Amino acid sequence: MLRRLLSTLPPRQDPVANRTLKLLERKKVTTLDIGILKRKNKPITMVTAYDYPSAVHVDLAGFDVLLIGDSVGMVELGMDTTIPVTLDDIIYHCKAVARGAKRPLLVADMPFGTCEGHRFDALKNAQRLMKEGGVDCVKVEGGAERAETIKTLVEGGIAVMGHVGLRPQAISVLGGFRAQGRTAKQAEQIIEDALAVQNAGAFAVVIECVPSVVAKAVTDILDIPTIGIGSGPNTSGQVLVFHDLLGMLTHPHHAQFVPKFCKKYADVGESIRVGLENYREDVENNRFPNEEYAPYKMSSDEQVKLKALVETKYSNNNKNDEEEFISEVSKVY
Repeated sequence: MLRRLLSTLPPRQDPVANRTLKLLERKKVTTLDIGILKRKNKPITMVTAYDYPSAVHVDLAGFDVLLIGDSVGMVELGMDTTIPVTLDDIIYHCKAVARGAKRPLLVADMPFGTCEGHRFDALKNAQRLMKEGGVDCVKVEGGAERAETIKTLVEGGIAVMGHVGLRPQAISVLGGFRAQGRTAKQAEQIIEDALAVQNAGAFAVVIECVPSVVAKAVTDILDIPTIGIGSGPNTSGQVLVFHDLLGMLTHPHHAQFVPKFCKKYADVGESIRVGLENYREDVENNRFPNEEYAPYKMSSDEQVKLKALVETKYSNNNKNDEEEFISEVSKVY
């Protein structure tokens, strides 16, 4: 419908509409396209989002990849970590995102508890994400220890994005949300993990919270693209969370989790706060709604009929003698 509407507009008369139409006509991004972008040395753009409105914005903005991350637990559900997020939680949000974003490659996180056991259990869980969630592929946290699982998923027809460096699902072992790869020994492990993920068949790998020099080393060594988050400029692409980069939430619970590596490109949260406060104050002071925002009218003849109806049929209904209700607090003990 939107495409048909925009196509009827005269060319060059509405630059915003022409740009939107151009975006709508761009073909669906695939995992092969992500590899081509790396070979062409064109940065890959990726955003993490969790609902239909956000997905529509990401789609129209022309991003390559949209991740439905288990960070939804912390960003939208008020959790302290990603650990409590369930497979059903992710599927629910995947469905919403899939309705709103048609062009980007849709990647779903496999949450904690869905791929640490038998690899065929992981395959079943990934199949649910694909079939019920409507995504294109999945993301698996972990390195060498997840290689067999990743291989099983790929052989089962499911494209996999890896995730090394800081792994939020492993904070129990890592001791919290801590940067990784700060020593040569740690960096070597990250490189080995990334190679294991690549050799298992992953089409790309996220590198989270490592020094820029480490991310560059991994990117130079691997054939598959790397997507950096908090890992400097030398990766094949970048990912940030929708809410973080737009400054959407100022609640103290969320503020403590906004990473310091995130650049804020807007201050949407402040605009939302001001708008809500202005609305509340207008209602409290009887400024809203006024007749300008009461568009549904009744003709003069019908108003006369209504007035007569109320006066004849309902005027005495509420004038019966009733016991006066007295509100008081009584102590039971």
